[in-house]
Amino acid sequence: MLRVKTENWLPTYPLKVLQLSHCRLNVNPSFLLHQHHLKFLDLSHNQLVGNFPTWLLQNNTGLEVLILWNNSFSGILPRLPNAKYDKLCYLDISTNNFSGKLPENLGIVFQKLIYLDMSKNSFEGNIPYSISEIKELITLDLSRNNFSGELPRSIFSSCLSLEMLDLSNNNFYGQLFPNFMNLTHLRSLLLDNNHFSGKMTDGLLSSTLLAVLDVSNNKLSSDIPHWIGNISDLWLLLMSENYLQGSIPVQLGNLERLEFIDISENSLSGSMVSLSNLSSVKHIYLQNNAIKGLIPIALLRSSTLLTLDLRDNKFFGRIPHQINELSNLHVLLLRGNYLQGRIPNQLCQLRKLGIVDLSHNRLNGPIPSCLGNVSFWREAIDSEFAMSDRHFRFTYYNSTLDRQLQGELHGRVDQQVGVEFVTKYRYEFFIGLNLVDMAGLDLSSNEFSGEIPWEIGHLQHIRALNLSNNLLSGAIPESFSNLKMIESLDLSRNKLSGRIPPQLTELNFLSNFNVSYNNLSGPIPDKEQFATFDDSSYIGNSALCGSMIKRKCSSALAPPATPTGGGEDEGDSVIDMVALRWSFGASYVAVILGLFAALWVNSYWRRLWFYFIDRCIDTCYYWLFKYVFHR
Repeated sequence: MLRVKTENWLPTYPLKVLQLSHCRLNVNPSFLLHQHHLKFLDLSHNQLVGNFPTWLLQNNTGLEVLILWNNSFSGILPRLPNAKYDKLCYLDISTNNFSGKLPENLGIVFQKLIYLDMSKNSFEGNIPYSISEIKELITLDLSRNNFSGELPRSIFSSCLSLEMLDLSNNNFYGQLFPNFMNLTHLRSLLLDNNHFSGKMTDGLLSSTLLAVLDVSNNKLSSDIPHWIGNISDLWLLLMSENYLQGSIPVQLGNLERLEFIDISENSLSGSMVSLSNLSSVKHIYLQNNAIKGLIPIALLRSSTLLTLDLRDNKFFGRIPHQINELSNLHVLLLRGNYLQGRIPNQLCQLRKLGIVDLSHNRLNGPIPSCLGNVSFWREAIDSEFAMSDRHFRFTYYNSTLDRQLQGELHGRVDQQVGVEFVTKYRYEFFIGLNLVDMAGLDLSSNEFSGEIPWEIGHLQHIRALNLSNNLLSGAIPESFSNLKMIESLDLSRNKLSGRIPPQLTELNFLSNFNVSYNNLSGPIPDKEQFATFDDSSYIGNSALCGSMIKRKCSSALAPPATPTGGGEDEGDSVIDMVALRWSFGASYVAVILGLFAALWVNSYWRRLWFYFIDRCIDTCYYWLFKYVFHR
């Protein structure tokens, strides 16, 4: 094998194996015109342009592997020469700019292909019938194009060796899994982001080796088929964003190898008890359905579960307290249900808990102070929270060269785990390393009461904290100045009082801050990040003052210099509104009591007082009869 990095080099002898990937080529090397014995050619990851190089096939009839992916080839694939290229087994032209329809004789010319990847182009029209002639095809990837029409019967009934089929992100329509399917070797089937509709029939029953099934973002209706529970090797099941209804079939509980299930954004109802028996499941997405009942205790006792997303359903009751302290749970999203009661203290034992959303429920009681002990929020720790991926591999090249080359052909299913979480007043989608590093807690829109635990200030790794729309009282803890990584802090619409701790100006990453509609008083910090917040962050606090809200503070209320350590007595520089109200009431009562005492002791003033009262009554009667009753 020879590997070169220049297009000007001209070999004086015939080549069999040539790899020119990542060489920044923008034209085909001229010396290739003189090569007629190539068996392996890799031109991937360059900037090559022009039409499909059919001359390479014509000059090298023994070519077995041709890799052109990630270039800038364009145009319509011409009708291929009638000659059969019986040696070519691997063809990858993905990630280019090819367009138009596929040649009708594609399958006739390349009958010996075992790997065909045409993904990420702009092909359109139907899949040619001749594909059925490629009897030994193992991997077919036509994803991310503009293909349309119904699923070609020829592929499902003739390409019996298929192990990986990816038709995702196209415009296919019609019914899924027709009865004529006979893909007994199929391991991965990706049909997501198309326009399939109707009921899913049982054409996959013969695909007993199926491990990956993705039919998300289509227009499928009716129930989830019970027969899916018979595909024992299934480890990834994606059926989100459809119109599925009915309950979750109990047969899904038979999938002992299932690790990832996403049936979110449908119209499913009933309970989720059948999923509580999945001992291997790592990621469960059920959000945006109408599933009801109690949250199964078995889910929070699992040591394998990493993600549990039950947002916007109809779950009720309490959050289970039977929690496995050895759990690896990293994401817990229970937003928008009818949960009530207190947050169980056992939740604080989950060391790797990263993102928690309990908002928009009916939870009450105090916020547990033990939340300040959650390890992942306190400091960055190694997480086993990883992406789910599987590889289906087999040898794609085993020639008779002196030096035998071994390689891998794989149809890779790389399903990265991702979650939505509200931060900075909007939903943000976290995926990959961003998800691994994210730490956030949302307890908003509940009925939590009492003071905010000062222990929350220990969460130095947390980036988003939302406690808004509750019944919290007391002061903002000065310990919040320890939230060094915080980017979004929302304490609005509570009953918080006292001043805004000036120590919060030490939060250098804070970009969103909201304490509106509380009972806060005193000067608003205006240093560092706080100089960027406008009056919307403070509205609804009549006793606050400062340049941010254009309300001047008196000299006694001038903002103090940010202390370097320790807190100050809030009463030194802030009006105590409670004491003011009490002193006003006491003065009023003292005046009234003094008046009664004077009248009781002095009879002369007492006679004058009653004479004054009689005159007032007579005057009132006079005006009443004269101007009201007109008598």
